This record gives sequence, structure tokens and C-alpha cells, in this order.
Amino acid sequence: LTAPRHLGLSLTFRPLGSSARDEASRAALSEAPDHSYESLRVTPAQKHILHVQLNRPEKRNAMNKVFWSEMVECFNKIAKDTDCRAVVISGAGKMFTAGIDLMDMASDLLQPQGDDVARISWHLHNLITRYQETFNVIEKCPKPVIAAVHGGCIGGGVDLVTACDIRYCAQDAFFQVKEVDIGLAADVGTLQRLPKVIGNQSLVNELAFTSRKMMADEALGSGLVSRVFPDKEVMLDAAFSLAAEISSKSPVAVQSTKVNLLYSRDHSVAESLNYVASWNMSMLQTDDIVKSVQAAMEKKELKSVTFSKL
Repeated sequence: LTAPRHLGLSLTFRPLGSSARDEASRAALSEAPDHSYESLRVTPAQKHILHVQLNRPEKRNAMNKVFWSEMVECFNKIAKDTDCRAVVISGAGKMFTAGIDLMDMASDLLQPQGDDVARISWHLHNLITRYQETFNVIEKCPKPVIAAVHGGCIGGGVDLVTACDIRYCAQDAFFQVKEVDIGLAADVGTLQRLPKVIGNQSLVNELAFTSRKMMADEALGSGLVSRVFPDKEVMLDAAFSLAAEISSKSPVAVQSTKVNLLYSRDHSVAESLNYVASWNMSMLQTDDIVKSVQAAMEKKELKSVTFSKL
């Protein structure tokens, strides 16, 4: 099920092309400055765009102990990176992620610290909230984050992608809320974000109670992803094309939009209108508006406009 090329966006899907792909490949040879991790690989894909890869392909990108802290470190740095305007997250190898690495995490989950029930519970509460922050940082990051999913997106993978702003997938992708199969309720984001992403509580309940696979066409129909592509390569081309389009806009406008969209998701219309009025009373004073309006009047593309770093 290949998505149509018109989706109400201001762009039509444009593959990177050989020269652009070669440029991206050259950039991918070196990691982004200050981003050196065991479980992740962060590379500058194009100007203003970072590519974050889950990078344990030999373990199907399973989320081990170091992953949970490295994601927090990675996205806290990205949030402060004034040159970055958009992020693409994908998985290296044959699938996006197999979810939690049970072998590596077993000691934390099955043998928690503490002398009695109260102390063990206190420790587990701290552990769970720390793991929740691993995906909260994606949502807190003001830069738009695009998830590009191929193969399996299992367990913690669903927690991860529901924290992203936009989700694309390849035709071979499937999504699985796997936690009930290992005897627990998902506790790092899926049960909280998935109902708001797809807006169908019955379907959410079905997926969470049964751990059945949701294939790519159903994910598109339910609204979990916005586009499906024939394979990983075409999907990544589209994700980077979208990121480039986003990056051509005013970073003040884009990042303000993300902040206000997330606020409005969790607040009433009246509260959200008041919030955006308070927000924009300062943001409307940006020079980016003058530059954007001038480009429109002169019929210039925004990618020709130089916006200051943010």
C-alpha cells in the first residue's frame, strides 16, 4: 500500500536523487560532533538535519541498559543544538527494534534492590520514571522528530515512535504492543500516547490486551503512521525530504508550532488559546516573519532564505 504523493503538504515526495544521496552517504561516514554512543549512531544527514539510528543491528536493535541513558543524553544535546532543525530516527539492520533487551535488563527488572516491599517498590518507581524519560525527551525536544520504521517495531519501539511527531513506515513494518506477553503493563508511554495518536480506544485496547501485530496497512488506516512506502530506502528518502522541507522554514515558527501542538493535546481549547497568545506575544517579534513574508512577495522559495540559528 503505497501512499499517494499528495497529502495536503506543501511538498510532493522527492527522492534525494543520486547526488543528494551521495552527499548524505558522505556525511554518514562521520558521527555528529559530541554524539558518540554504544547503542546509537548520530550523523548529519543533510544541512540542519540529524539522523539518529538505533544501532545494535546484531541484536535487532534491542534496548539494553545503556540505551535508556544514551537516548536522554542524545536528545538533550539535540534540543540545545542551534544548528539542528529536524531529526529522523530509524533502525540499523533488518528491523527498527525488537524492544527491550530482556537478557541485559533482567537483573534490574527481576532482582530489584531493596530490603522490603516498600524499599523495592521505591526503587522500581525511580527506575520506571527514569526509563520514561528516555522517550519523554523526544517529546520535550523542540525540534520535529520523524520516525522512519521498517521491519518490527516491538514493545519499547511503540513507546518510542508514539513520542515522535511524525511516523513513516515501510511496507514490511509491523507494530506490536508486546508487554502483556512478558507479564507486565507497558509503562513508558504507549498506554498514554497511543490512544491520543490513533483516537480509537477500542483498537488500542485490542492491541494492548492481545499483543497482536499491527501491519503497515492497518497502521496507516488507523492513523499511527501518515505514509507507507515500498521499502526502507524509499521511506528514508521521503523522511529526509520531509525533514529538509521542515528545515527550510523559520525555526522559530516550527519549534513554536511543536510546543503549542503538544500543549493543546493535553489542555482545553480555551487554555491552549491563552497559552499560544502568551507565547506569540514575544515570538511574533521575530525577524523570521519579515524574511518569510518578503520571500513570499518576491516569489522566492524559503530554502533561499537564511534564518538565524535557534
